[in-house]
Amino acid sequence: MDDLITREYETVSGIAGPLLFLERARTASMGEMVEILLPSGETRRGQVIELSEQHAIIQVLEETTGLGIAGTRVRLTESAAMMDLSPDLLGRRFNGVGLPIDGLPPIIPEARMEIIGRPLNPVARDKPAHFIQTGISTIDGLNTLVRGQKLPIFSGAGLPAKELAAQILRQANVREDLPSPPSPFKGEAKVGASAFAIVFAAMGVTFREASYFLQEFERGGVMEHTVVFLNLADDPTIERLLTPRYALTTAEYFAFTQGRHVLVILTDMAAYCEALRQIATAREEIPGRRGYPGYMYSDLASIYERAGRIRGKAGSITQLPILTMPDDDITHPIPDLTGYITEGQIVLSRELHRKGIFPPIDVLPSLSRLMNLGIGPGKTREDHRAVADQLYALYAQGRDVRRLAAIVGEEGLTDSDRRLLKLAQDFEQEFVNQGEQDRDIDGTLDLGWKFLRYLPKDRLTRVKPELIEKHYGANG
Repeated sequence: MDDLITREYETVSGIAGPLLFLERARTASMGEMVEILLPSGETRRGQVIELSEQHAIIQVLEETTGLGIAGTRVRLTESAAMMDLSPDLLGRRFNGVGLPIDGLPPIIPEARMEIIGRPLNPVARDKPAHFIQTGISTIDGLNTLVRGQKLPIFSGAGLPAKELAAQILRQANVREDLPSPPSPFKGEAKVGASAFAIVFAAMGVTFREASYFLQEFERGGVMEHTVVFLNLADDPTIERLLTPRYALTTAEYFAFTQGRHVLVILTDMAAYCEALRQIATAREEIPGRRGYPGYMYSDLASIYERAGRIRGKAGSITQLPILTMPDDDITHPIPDLTGYITEGQIVLSRELHRKGIFPPIDVLPSLSRLMNLGIGPGKTREDHRAVADQLYALYAQGRDVRRLAAIVGEEGLTDSDRRLLKLAQDFEQEFVNQGEQDRDIDGTLDLGWKFLRYLPKDRLTRVKPELIEKHYGANG
């Protein structure tokens, strides 16, 4: 009886948004899950997020409608937020707090893990070294994705980020060198279909967007190897803080317990950060840049740093977070902090989108910091790095010439400048604009050489002579 008294409190002193304030909860622990018992007999879940000698602040994980101070009791569970884990998670759909929404029974767990997780120990990390073929030339050729990398997609309102993410998954279905069902990772045919999994987490998306992704998973034939977590726009905002953590806990189980290669898609991280700001405001914290909490950097790091490989373990976690840049501002705190933490970014361009180019990836601000680890002989091709560097340089020069031509007119350009201008235009229309076409890495690099031939051999200053002789061809 005494134990029950110390675990149950009727000292609720206030409610502010999704937060409940509890007085004299001396036995509460940070991160502990609680049950909120309403006078009507209804039970809701919450989590202790702050403790002091006088108060405990509880984050209500469901709707706060109907909550009142009088008669509300809080029962401590003496356990942290846990995720039930099993291979049976594959092919299932859950809400933002890990409860099934597909009409099937709950998972019978083979293991349970805390959802908070921990960033991978830098000492235990294994260096990423395996090329992932996405079928997108601007990614594979110029901003290569490597297994175990975290490479976000920076989008803007109305830009086709979800279509790009879906295409990366869908195109795996048409490669002849992959098993059936296919893997998004090149070269997995030897280890079989069970070697990969996809974890998809949506935060604050509309029902239409959620339906789009589910249809694309079915279309790509990967639904039975996918675990889906959905927090819709009309779901409690507070769930958005837990959704990526449930998703990444699932990914860690499949990667480091089951030995699978896991691709994690998180969308939209801007909605996650807005939820973080809302909770900070309710807690009356001192705001940081543009009203976001000062700890948003470390909070985002606790999510992004759960990607990677662990030495001695077969599996890996590769993250493709998607975020919408407010007002297309790449210096906004959300993309700014994300860029610091992650290993590059894929930036979508509104200008290219207006031209009807898909995917509208702007090559110049895009970056993959781990590219060199996943390319070269035995991984892609010996000319990969040189082609990427030379294409980038010539396209950047062509963009500069385009701005000059807008001032002086094309008739004022030199012959060399006209070649660069045509290269930039054709590069966007043929290399960047590939629609739903799937290109392997050889096709991407061969197409790159087509644009290098727009200029004489002596202008290819970033390519070794032996590579020029081998690949430039008779058109020079």
